[in-house]
Formats: sequence, C-alpha cells, structure tokens
Amino acid sequence: MKRILFAASECVPFIKTGGLADVCGALPKMFNKEEWDVRVVIPNYSCIPDQYRNQFEYVTHFYMGTGSYVPYKYVGVLKYEMDGITYYFIDNEEYFDCFLPYGNIRNDIEKFCFFDKAVLSMLPLIGFQPHLIHCHDWQTGFIPVYLKTEFQGDMFFWGMQSIMTIHNLKFQGIWDVKTMMGLTGFPKSLFTPDKLEFKKDANMLKGGLVYADYITTVSDTYAQEIQTPYYGEGLDGLLSARHFDMQGIVNGIDYDLYDPATDPKLFVNYDADSFRRKKFQNKLKLQEMLGLDVDKHQYMIGLVSRLTDQKGLDLIDYCFEQIVDDFTQFVVIGTGEEKYENMFKYYAWKYGNRVSANICYNADLAQKLYASADAFLMPSRFEPCGLTQLMAFRYGTVPIVRETGGLKDTVQPFNEFDNTGTGFSFTDYNADDMLHVINYSKQIFFDKKAQWNKIVERGMKTDFSWKVSASRYEGLYNYLLGVTV
Repeated sequence: MKRILFAASECVPFIKTGGLADVCGALPKMFNKEEWDVRVVIPNYSCIPDQYRNQFEYVTHFYMGTGSYVPYKYVGVLKYEMDGITYYFIDNEEYFDCFLPYGNIRNDIEKFCFFDKAVLSMLPLIGFQPHLIHCHDWQTGFIPVYLKTEFQGDMFFWGMQSIMTIHNLKFQGIWDVKTMMGLTGFPKSLFTPDKLEFKKDANMLKGGLVYADYITTVSDTYAQEIQTPYYGEGLDGLLSARHFDMQGIVNGIDYDLYDPATDPKLFVNYDADSFRRKKFQNKLKLQEMLGLDVDKHQYMIGLVSRLTDQKGLDLIDYCFEQIVDDFTQFVVIGTGEEKYENMFKYYAWKYGNRVSANICYNADLAQKLYASADAFLMPSRFEPCGLTQLMAFRYGTVPIVRETGGLKDTVQPFNEFDNTGTGFSFTDYNADDMLHVINYSKQIFFDKKAQWNKIVERGMKTDFSWKVSASRYEGLYNYLLGVTV
C-alpha cells in the first residue's frame, strides 16, 4: 500500500477560500483505495461548520516548541473519516480559533510555522508513516525544510519524500529573518540566498521549493511562465534551476457535483444533447430574477471572480461601454478591491436593463449564471490554472480568455475555417485585443449559430474531470517512489 499525506491550509468541504481547497477535497478521493492510502491534514479552525466539527474524534495530544518565540505549545490531533478518506485536524485554540482561516500575515506566518512542525511531529504518534507528503502553497512550505533538517535525526522519517505544489506564486509567506528564526528554531545557516533567504527576508514558499523532492504547479503553461521574470515573482531563477524536477498538472472539477443534467440549483436541467432546446430557458429565468431585459436573443456575458488586478478587470473597465451594446448583457458575481466593486455597481446603475452587479459570493447564483450565460469572460493578467473556464465548459458556456497559464492549456481557440476550438482567446494583455475577440464571438453567436452551437458542444464533451489529473499525479507519485507500472 502506497501512503500519501496531503498537507494544506484548507480543504473542501471543511473550509474554502479558493481553488486550493477544491484540489485537496477532490484529488485524494480519485485514487484506487486498494493501492493508495491517501490522507489529508489541515488546521482545526473554529470556523469549520459544526456539522463536521461535532463528529471529529480525538486521537492524541502532545506539547511542542518550534523556536525561541514559541517554546511550548499544546498540539491536539483529531480525525474524521468521509468518503473513505481519513482527515486529520491539528488543534490549538490560540492559533486556529478564528472566523476566517487567514488574517494578519505576521500571525498567519506564526501559526503555519507551528502547523508545519506539528504535521511531522504527529506522524509517529498516530502510527501513519507516509512515503510522500504532498504540500500545498506557502502555508506548508516549511514541511520539506523540517523534514530534511531537524527530523532527519529520527529513523521514522528516513526516505520520506515531499512534493511542493504552487497554486499561486504571488503568495509566499515572507517575514524578517530574526522573527522567522524565533518562530521555527531553524539555525542561521539556513537563511542564506541558496536556501530560505529572499531579498534579505525569509520566505516560506522558497524553503519548500528548495527542499522538496519535486515541484508541481497547476498547469503546464504556468510551469513555463513562472521560470521567467514577468511571472516569476522573484523566484524565477530558483524555478529555472529546478525545471527538471517540476511539471504542471491542470486541476480538474468534480463532474458529479457540477453536472447541468442533475444540478438542483438550475432553473432547467440539460445536457450536451439537449442544450439547444433547453439552455436558453435558464437565461430567461435569470434575466427575470436579476431585473434585466427578458430576451433570449441577448448575448449574456458572465464573470465569476475575485475582483482584483490579477483578473484583468482594468481591461474590462477600459472598454466596458463598448462591450455592453444594445444586444449584450453582462452579469458579474464576486467581491474584492473596492475600485472594481464600485466600477461594476456604477455600470449596473447606468445600464440597469443590461448589467447586473452582484457584489457577493453566492454559490447558488454562480451555478445559475454558468447555466444561463452564453459566454464567460476571463481576461486574466496571469492565471495559474483557473476553474471558472472548466465549469463554463461543463455548463455549455463559451469561455473568452487571455492566453496565460491554465487558460491557454484548457481553451482551444475557435477556428471557423476548419470548425475547431472550444472558446475564444487573445494573447497580449491589451484591452483593444480583448474587445476585438469579444466582438468576434458576438459575430459567431448572432450570425453563425450552427458553428456557435458546435463550439458549445465540443466544450461540453471535453473531459476536465479529476480522473485525468489524478492519473498524472499517480504517475508522478510512482516515479518518486521508484515504482515502475
């Protein structure tokens, strides 16, 4: 039996702020349980819903120091089994009693340094000896460091390997060296430019990237992009040096959960065979619900996103008035930077019959929009993987994307001459290019409906389920464990 431990700061269904939680919730379930024993560990946040927390079982507890600033702290270990997967929860009220999993970055760094050491410290006590620890993002960056330094003195950990997965390189867990030494107990010799030091500070993600046995990220193109200065966030040199130990594997989505044929949130269910007759009925109902003109011939563009610079919203702002012509509606769902929230509110006030700004995150409404919109706009500055375009495909909504990261890997641009492609894309980060592609998509939608429907159908029939991603991870795990299949 091959034993894998996923370590992360969040995991569906317990706690979620982004796509990382979806990966840690869905991927472990995809492995053959006769061959793989995959378990997950996350912090025991007090904001995990009571329906789960009330069923957590106590396993053990111990006391642990991490450095001179954190000399002696309680560590509880709880567990919960669901869908054949064992989940562990690291318990410490001082660190994990919170309304949200993240807050002040200095406190976050301290609690995740504590979490990283606690994950390794608990393993001999719970009797689980993974062959491989799969670490996700900066919050788990010090697990590979502890594993290869302080814990190497214990035979239990000999030969144990680690993978570091980058979900978003922008977030790295950076603080000053003196504080980091006090929080971790790491010697000064680790805080050098070839190890944990980063622009005179200390960097948790960099530690993981230096000490992990292998690095993955969430799309092939993003794996290439982050080796360049534009996308590398200061770590492009290190990532280039490790490029033989790195690959991109695109995330999947749960095809059982996101299925237009059975999704209870939709007004009208449909599939790849019936969308021509049924999908537009969702649009009519949503138009009514949001107070837009009720007209099936309107071209509805959807956007479900964090409202931040990363998502290319400055491009949308530049030409919004030209996007929402008399034949086009625009529906946005999301929260984020105030300037973008206000921008969409302003346009919704100005064009009440064709723009709907929903400044919230509402999963129910999002599902309705996936099913109702004709196109989904994602003009991201960078996008490690992106899940929105995968959901759009599933619901027969055509993505319009900038060719970056996972968007480039998953959306095949439409070619009307040989009638191929699953969406529309543009290359340069430029509002005029984006507007040109949006207008081209409208032309196909209004004037070449048969071709448009074929784009929809190809998207709906493309497989971006977790099965595909899991088989690639399986291959990687086997490679690291020296197993030939």
